[in-house]
Amino acid sequence: MFLAHFAVAMAAKKLTPKTNLGLLFIGGQFLDLLWPFLLLLGVERMAVDPGNTVLTPLDFYDYPISHGLLSVTLMSLVVGVITFVLRRDRREATVLAALVVSHWVLDLLVHRPDLPIVGNDSAKLGLGLWNEPVIAILLEALFFATGLYVYYSGSKAKDRTGTYVPAINFVMLALIYIANIMGPPPPNEMAVAISALGLWLFVGLAAWGDN
Repeated sequence: MFLAHFAVAMAAKKLTPKTNLGLLFIGGQFLDLLWPFLLLLGVERMAVDPGNTVLTPLDFYDYPISHGLLSVTLMSLVVGVITFVLRRDRREATVLAALVVSHWVLDLLVHRPDLPIVGNDSAKLGLGLWNEPVIAILLEALFFATGLYVYYSGSKAKDRTGTYVPAINFVMLALIYIANIMGPPPPNEMAVAISALGLWLFVGLAAWGDN
């Protein structure tokens, strides 16, 4: 998934209003923010394989650190503990830890069985909705619309930055999602890793716009 991860983070703003949206985006996209660094370091691997699923041409065949259930669970605990130690806010720590795990749960819906439980040789899970593109796209849209509604119903901008920057950010996310599902496959694995680093742009915009 893509939009749904951001949507859950937007909705989480209502649970912990004082938490910057950029930090919530980090929680919701923690796995995919980490993943490109592991790709570039050669720790994890993937392949561009058109037809791997109907909706995405990417074969995630080796990513037990960033997307293994055990690893994700441990990372969520670490995120929660570090957040609590640094900010002394139990609710914020709990929400951020839950956002990390939510990423794996949402991916479970759409990925084919490529999400490892422990290591790369362990059982792998995935319900495969990327092979049902109409359902997968409608699900992303539903999550995104709900996230936007919850976010805007509980947030009030203090100035023009708070009004326009989040709106631009959200529109860019939607456009990139559309481009990803309608455009050609990426040329190679390096291009995927480099483009995935662009997720940090949305984190930065979210942090800037949430004032």
